[in-house]
Amino acid sequence: MTSSPIIYSLFPRLAGAMPEWLDHSARAAEMGFNWIHINPVHYPGFSGSLYAVKDFYKLNPLFVPESCADPMEELRRTIAAMHDQGLLVMMDLVVNHTAKDSPLIKEHPSWFRKDADGYVVSPSAIDPADSRKVTVWGDLAEIDNANSRERQELWAYWTALVQYYLELGFDGFRCDAAYKVPSQLWQLLISAGRKRNSEVLFVAETLGCRLAEVRGLRAAGFDYLFNSSKWWNFDERWAIEQHAEFSEIAPSVSFPETHDTHRLFRDTEGAVQVQKQRYVLAAAFASGVLMPIGYEHCFKKKLDVVESSPSDWEDHGPDISPFIKAVNSLFDQIETLGVEGRWEVETDLDSPTTVLCKRDRERSPLLLLVNKDWHAKQTLRLHGLDRIFGGKACQIYRVFGDRIESTGAVAPQPISCGEEVALGPAEISIISIA
Repeated sequence: MTSSPIIYSLFPRLAGAMPEWLDHSARAAEMGFNWIHINPVHYPGFSGSLYAVKDFYKLNPLFVPESCADPMEELRRTIAAMHDQGLLVMMDLVVNHTAKDSPLIKEHPSWFRKDADGYVVSPSAIDPADSRKVTVWGDLAEIDNANSRERQELWAYWTALVQYYLELGFDGFRCDAAYKVPSQLWQLLISAGRKRNSEVLFVAETLGCRLAEVRGLRAAGFDYLFNSSKWWNFDERWAIEQHAEFSEIAPSVSFPETHDTHRLFRDTEGAVQVQKQRYVLAAAFASGVLMPIGYEHCFKKKLDVVESSPSDWEDHGPDISPFIKAVNSLFDQIETLGVEGRWEVETDLDSPTTVLCKRDRERSPLLLLVNKDWHAKQTLRLHGLDRIFGGKACQIYRVFGDRIESTGAVAPQPISCGEEVALGPAEISIISIA
């Protein structure tokens, strides 16, 4: 079984209280996911945002069943039940900020950044595409992890928090706004986590940060980064170049959407073929993949850290769960799928179809055949297979095939150099050594 992280992001505001989580995690396991990611479950501040944590050692009442006498023990049992389903469990680790009304501000004022007038600073982010666009989160208070005069006590607090949630049973951490936290602190937390669980994963969330900030994580020791392939339209080389550079820092995880983005199905006005295309790209592009709850049912309503609730569940979208299951099964069939590799463009990026080659020093290459046209079939003729695969027999995985919808599996077919391949709208196919 693959060791690649295939992550189902279980957004707790949509999933409901902890007992309901297990139905969603069971569905994720059936689709071939091996990790569950859970956004912050802690007690929130006045805004109610999942990421505005008021108390790290209490749980959000929304996720605790009414009859529960011990919420933390309920969380422990829930994690254990997910383990019984064959899943590992990852939580959000938020050490860059707290809620603006967290008691920690009064208890440890020197832990927080202050402005010239002595007021606690709210964290912000600059749009990497337009530096004039700055987002400020007024419900949050920014931690001064770098320069607090009580830095030793502050870092000890975070270390104890990591160890506490590992003891509860979590297997990994999605490290929120990782680029806003000193690398030395991440080194400390990762080392402390490894002492309790040598297999624990630390994944750096870097959405919205600038390239220099990603480079600053080089010394932190993360197991994975999240990459930006979601925004790549196969028309420029930036994604290939970023992938090559950042793979020297850590392998990465791709995603077709997250709770921070709009739903892809809404943005494409209900294009199921694009929903499928972007999941295949995410699965193939990096070492791992993350998919948020509802993607398999083509949800349109954005996940909201303040407003989402179980009543937002959508029952009217297409169900592509068998397709997701089939793609996830390929991690066990195509060894190059679950490694970072090195990407090369085999064709002109200006053409309606693109052929991409993923190479790895220890594994055979794979090819992605991409129809960039969302609305029309395109045909391409395969050249260079003998050069790419060293003359070995090849096979093609037509992951958009009709039988996938009923079987949840992909049966590869032999293919030869010079063959013509017709790709449906937005279709992606994969070629590997037989």
